[in-house]
Amino acid sequence: MSIDDAVNFEDLRQLAKQRLPKICFDFIEGGADDEIGLDRNQQAFRDLPLVPRYLVDVDKRDLTKELFGRKYDLPFGISPTGLAGMFRRGGDMMLAQAARDANVPFVMSGSSNASIEDLGKLAPEHGWYQLYAARDKSVSEDMIRRADAAGLDGLVLTVDVPVHSNRERNTRNRFGRPLRLSLATKLDALNYPGGLMDYLKGGLPMFPNWLPYAGEGADAYKVADFMSSMPTPPLTWDDVARFREIWPRKFILKGIMHPDDAIKAAELGCDGIVVSNHGARQLDRAPGSIEVLPAISAAVGDRMTIMLDSGIQRGSDIATALCLGADFVFVGRATLYGVTAGGMAGATKAIEILRRELDLVMGQIGVSDLASLNEDFIFRG
Repeated sequence: MSIDDAVNFEDLRQLAKQRLPKICFDFIEGGADDEIGLDRNQQAFRDLPLVPRYLVDVDKRDLTKELFGRKYDLPFGISPTGLAGMFRRGGDMMLAQAARDANVPFVMSGSSNASIEDLGKLAPEHGWYQLYAARDKSVSEDMIRRADAAGLDGLVLTVDVPVHSNRERNTRNRFGRPLRLSLATKLDALNYPGGLMDYLKGGLPMFPNWLPYAGEGADAYKVADFMSSMPTPPLTWDDVARFREIWPRKFILKGIMHPDDAIKAAELGCDGIVVSNHGARQLDRAPGSIEVLPAISAAVGDRMTIMLDSGIQRGSDIATALCLGADFVFVGRATLYGVTAGGMAGATKAIEILRRELDLVMGQIGVSDLASLNEDFIFRG
């Protein structure tokens, strides 16, 4: 099967799996602990059937969505997904270009293999930056200033990594710093010439957003070590207020799962939140983001923009989130699988698959525009 033949999320996943050694695929695929959260994220959407309304004129369907004063062609964008450049050389910028071309937002990961400045040159109006607060706060503040200078449209502060999670696939595969690959892992890589050639041609991808702080002459390995030493500071609401003060444009908190935290974010002047359980990669026993969305929407839906990620695999999942109070949705693994499998064409394909599915779902349930989606379309039994 080629990227042109892919028709859904699972096809993209299988194509990515065929290209990547197990150590890399497990990094994308895996969750925390027993990976209960991965199943729960998907099951939570499946447990929310959509009720169709027929005898409605749906010949023309409008998928455009306004977000923070900007009109996008679709109600979903690309979530930050780290190490994209390790799975497909240049993957971060391919995702950014695909988002720009589709007129949707792209959030550059804090562990991107491309730079803030690169994104500013390619897609400033569509580019947001994900900030993982560094232990050295001067590093975080400088990254914020760089994102501002690059003209990026939004800053996304990820707040749901107070400590590193227990990702057992990574532990078994010895995926971490320092990288200690077993003989079995090295032999497995030989079975995947596409991914292996990317690595052999360029070595470990650089983390350019961290390069200025890692010391003069630092290579990719030293930068990776420095980056690993910086995250997981004691992030508090005081830091949120400080970063809000520094950043001049749209400021978003990612990882909000409780109504009280959403209220606090609104009180501190955050423009939006992303309801997210980090793709089930942090707390394995956390509820699905779609499960907590209604309560959060009820608490702050009239005060700030609410976005959602985690568990999105189908256009019907996007429709469900919009019905339950999300203003916008972000997808991560779908586009990461796409770019891994097929480069720029794969990233574009992932967006198109979700666009087509959402368009068909809207027609099936009897809505011609996104504003008509509401909780009345959710079957409660």
